Amino acid sequence: MTEIRTSTSSENSVPFSLTAAAASRISVLLESEDKPYFRIRVDGGGCSGFQYKFDFDSEKQPEDLELRQHGVAVLVDDMSLGFLGDAQLDYVEELVGSYFKVENPNATASCGCGTSFSI
Repeated sequence: MTEIRTSTSSENSVPFSLTAAAASRISVLLESEDKPYFRIRVDGGGCSGFQYKFDFDSEKQPEDLELRQHGVAVLVDDMSLGFLGDAQLDYVEELVGSYFKVENPNATASCGCGTSFSI
């Protein structure tokens, strides 16, 4: 079941979601990092204008949305959430390697590496 806690009480929909595969990989990574949160943010830069950043965090900030799905906690700050509305994080395992993949319906273009996009 999806549990969402936001920094504002007006948020009722799932603005960002995780697949079971992404949650499973995040869970493994959080155990090895010994931190309670996986953080997703959008920064300016990259070859398409914006880029996704993934990190670990010990603390939730007041501007963070805490998303709990499939037993893991993910933090997204308010600014990044504006770029991630209705997006989904997946974890893909292919012959050439494994990686997190963001399926973002707001992106009008993305680069070949999959970590950079434009709106």
